[in-house]
Parts: sequence; structure tokens; C-alpha cells
Amino acid sequence: MNRIFTLVIIFAFTFSFNLKAQNSFRFKDQRKSRQVVKFNLINNLIVIPVEINGKELTFILDSGVTRVILFNNLKNDSITLMDVEEIQLQGLGKGEPVESLISRNNKISIKNITSDNEVIYVILNDYFDLSSKMGVTIHGIIGYNFLKDFIVKINYNTKKIYFYKSESYKYRRCRKCETFPLEIHRRKPYINAKVQIDTIGNSLTDVKLLIDSGGSDAIWLFENTKEEIKTPIRFFNDILGEGLSGHIYGNRSRIPKIILGKFEIENPTVSFLDTISTKNARTFRERNGSIGGGLLKRFIVWFDYPNNKITLKKNGSFSRDFNYNMTGLDVVYNGKQLVKEEKLKSISNENSLGSRGSIDLISNYSYKFKPSFKIKGVLKDSPAEKAGLLEGDIILKINNQESHQLNLNKILLKFQERDHKKIKITVDRNGEILKFEFRLLKKI
Repeated sequence: MNRIFTLVIIFAFTFSFNLKAQNSFRFKDQRKSRQVVKFNLINNLIVIPVEINGKELTFILDSGVTRVILFNNLKNDSITLMDVEEIQLQGLGKGEPVESLISRNNKISIKNITSDNEVIYVILNDYFDLSSKMGVTIHGIIGYNFLKDFIVKINYNTKKIYFYKSESYKYRRCRKCETFPLEIHRRKPYINAKVQIDTIGNSLTDVKLLIDSGGSDAIWLFENTKEEIKTPIRFFNDILGEGLSGHIYGNRSRIPKIILGKFEIENPTVSFLDTISTKNARTFRERNGSIGGGLLKRFIVWFDYPNNKITLKKNGSFSRDFNYNMTGLDVVYNGKQLVKEEKLKSISNENSLGSRGSIDLISNYSYKFKPSFKIKGVLKDSPAEKAGLLEGDIILKINNQESHQLNLNKILLKFQERDHKKIKITVDRNGEILKFEFRLLKKI
């Protein structure tokens, strides 16, 4: 049940009008040929600082979206938007189109990279509540418009993105790298791969996959888009994410391998979308699924939109196991709580002869605001549900560690560690302190 980060942000927009081509992003200092942007990696997702019309915000970098998306969650502040018009958007999920805004002629800057005439789509209601799901404030999503004008190198291990001018960039010789054609369809990048779905035999199926850095899962596959693409025998049904138009449902499972050129990735977790979500996602009929951050983070990635290609080089994470949340808990950030902290100060006492006598310990207390986390949902028949945990419980401790000493990413990592690992959770349920204990259960 890793659904809270299967980000929700894979949109299939439909518009009743056409837009003129937007301006290109450029370096503020044209004498430079490279710019570096540091990012945070939260559950396989790239989080970067973005400035819109002079306002500093936090965005997810998502190669699977074509537009700049802004969420209406600026509760305590405001942002100036230019030339605003009402529209409707339709995304993955089962709901109806939602009312939104389109804003033209905006200035967007990311460190020393800028554009003066960008179009922004504003989601009026915070359908996703990404900030609580990520543990940090997320104001929006940016993708193709920002990536298309450069050669972009993403190093997941060092958490740095390098932007190069395409006209002056020269690829270094790299024996461990492999370059693939990048098929761009409606401003989205696709790559050809092979998957082995059946555990019996070694037959491989050719698939075309969206490269989606805004999805935290390793792989999504669309059932029945080819005869061989079907959920394996071992799976469990789950909500895979929250879409613009509602829940995204499907099955979680594993397949023996996925092959990208000379790279063979074994036993990856795979999410198989339901029929309705698949229909909304397949604006490109040849598409069979997606590659997400859970797989991309195992490589150094070069996006080269100007030359329609992508280069991969495996990193130190390449051979690590693919894990998922085995508790059944959907945990979200719950704002800040006031926490009482004790600090012990030692004072030594000397006797009349000048030698050290006793040492006194004096307690000093301070109150600080620390992060709080709550259970938003509990998967039916999961270890957490059987132990008695409920929606709305406030988490106080996990394995004897105070929850305010953690962040959401660290909590989720504890839930993915290994099969049968013991988990102890202390919660506040309407003022009553309760303790629960269970073991992680590997279903696939």
C-alpha cells in the first residue's frame, strides 16, 4: 500500500482550445554553459525550488506532465498570476472534470534558469493534498516545458540536476552507459523496453513505456494492452494513487524482469492499472505503461529532448531490492505539535580541599514545534488492521523512537525494510495512549 506517493500527478489533460508555443527556458547568464540545481528526493520523487512571478515555491519535477501545474494551497500567502481564465481539466481516475484556471504570461525561474512567458494551470481545490502525503509543502508540478530546452543530467545519488546548453554540450565517452531513442508524443517521453511477466519460461514482451519521474512506483503496466500483459497470480488489490478525477485502482505484483537495452532489472514491483484508469491514461494508443522514480533512481539519467534521446548509466542502487509498504498504513503529515524536551545539565561540586566531590544533574525544559503524523487509512486485512490500528490515530512512537524525530520518508522506509520485521506503534486515539505490535507481511 504505497499509494500515497504513486503520485497522483500523471494527468491526461483535455482542452477545448489550443495554445500557442511557449517561450523557452534559458540561462540568466548566457555566458555559462551549465547550471546545477540541488533537489530533495522524497520517496523517489524529485522536489525542487521554483520561483513564480517573484514568489518562492516548491515543485515536483515530473517528466510525465506537459504543463506547469499550481495547486491552490497558498493559505497563508498569495501569488500574482497573469491573464487568468477559467477552464476544466480531466485526469486519471473515475471522477468528473474539475474546475481550474489557466494563467498566461508568467515568469518562472529555477535558480539561474528562467522563462518570461509561461502558461500555468491552477487546480482550484487541493484534490491531492500532496503536502500531507510528502511531509513538506508542495505547491505544484513542472515537467516538459522546463526539460525540453536543455540536456538534463539527473544524479539521484548526489541529488543534483545538471542543465547544459544543447548546442555546446559534448557527451563524454562512457562504456557503462547506453543511449536510447526517445519518442516524444504530445510532449511526453517514451522508451521501448522488454518485460518478462510469466514466471514459467523466459518469453519477453515488447512494451512502450512513458518515462515518468513523477511516479514513485518502479513500473506501471496497462492490462490487456497486449495479450501477454496480465496481472500475475500473486498480487493484491490496492489504490495505486489519487488522480485529478479520483482514485486510481489496480493490482500490485512483481514480474521476473524488465530489460532496457543491456540493463536487466530483476524482480521489480509492478502496478497493473484497472480498465478505467488505463483508458484515461492511454491518450497514446501504443503506450503499455510507465517507468517511475522507483526504477529511474537506480541510474544516472540524461534527458536529451533536443536530440530525442535518453542515456542511462547504472549507479550504486541498481541491484537493491524493490520494496513496498508492507504495513497497510496510509500515513500522512499532520502539521506541527508542541513537544516538551528535557535537557540535562551537569554541575560539579568541589569540597573544601579543592577536589571534585559530587555531580548534580539539573533538568531544563523547552517547548518546540515538531512534526506530527497521523493514519489517514488502513488497508483491509493488512497487518496494521489486524493489530487494531484505525484511521485518525496520531502516531507518537515507532519502534520506541519518537515520531517527531522522523520525517515521512523515514517512516515509510521503516515500513518497507524486510518481511516479518516487528513493528511497534504507539498512538494517541482521542486522548487515549494505545500501543500496538505486528510484523510486516510480504504479499508479493
